[in-house]
Amino acid sequence: MDYTKHLREDQWERIKDSLPGKAGDVGRTGDNRRFIEAVMWMGRSGAPWRALPRVYGPWSGVHQRFRRWAKAGVWQMLFNTLAVDADTEWLMIDATIIRAHQHAAGAKGGSRRRH
Repeated sequence: MDYTKHLREDQWERIKDSLPGKAGDVGRTGDNRRFIEAVMWMGRSGAPWRALPRVYGPWSGVHQRFRRWAKAGVWQMLFNTLAVDADTEWLMIDATIIRAHQHAAGAKGGSRRRH
């Protein structure tokens, strides 16, 4: 099974030079593209970190790096970079897939204080 094809080439080209730990950086720790592919696999699968396929490396190292990048704001920067030219022309939220809590429908609101 090919786990490593989540990030398109054009997306990678737009973000690769702004990532920490790229070739030539002091303290470089591995392949950024493979790491981002690992995080995307986690997001798509919903699996626990320990279930990360070995092709991405040890799950504990990937998780630690994920947390470091989150703390440093790298994920927000990546989102902002990729969202600039996002094709949202056909983006739509279908209300049939949104679930509300069972008490959200038909409940009488307001104060329940007695006078």
